[in-house]
Amino acid sequence: MKFSQIKKTIANTGLVVRVRSFFAQDFFQNAIVRWLLISSLVANLIIWFGLKIFIVPVDLPIILHYNVYFGVDMLGDWRQVYILPLLGLILLIINLSLALHFYSQKERIASHILLMATLMLQLSLLVAAISVIIINY
Repeated sequence: MKFSQIKKTIANTGLVVRVRSFFAQDFFQNAIVRWLLISSLVANLIIWFGLKIFIVPVDLPIILHYNVYFGVDMLGDWRQVYILPLLGLILLIINLSLALHFYSQKERIASHILLMATLMLQLSLLVAAISVIIINY
């Protein structure tokens, strides 16, 4: 078998077909859904890359939270800053699955509200990540 035939066989069966059929649903064709998902994913990626660029691995504890009233109230390892984007990604997946379920049950508004809440959550986490970057930079 030639490489092109193997590639064509893989493209026509299995995982590739399932992924294509998943994203071919009516849910992903909706413009509001697409924009909210893309915006949420971009915000989450900005958090990941921003933390990767500005938070350097160090042996000393870094500031994880700052409070105006009490000052620094949480120190920790530099790896702990990645809890923010990880939490955002987990909640994005949960809300996406719930939105997909509601959309299939003809509850379009509930689906859009869930995705809008996901975007607001990602933007809030972006502000928190920027705060951690600024306080430690």
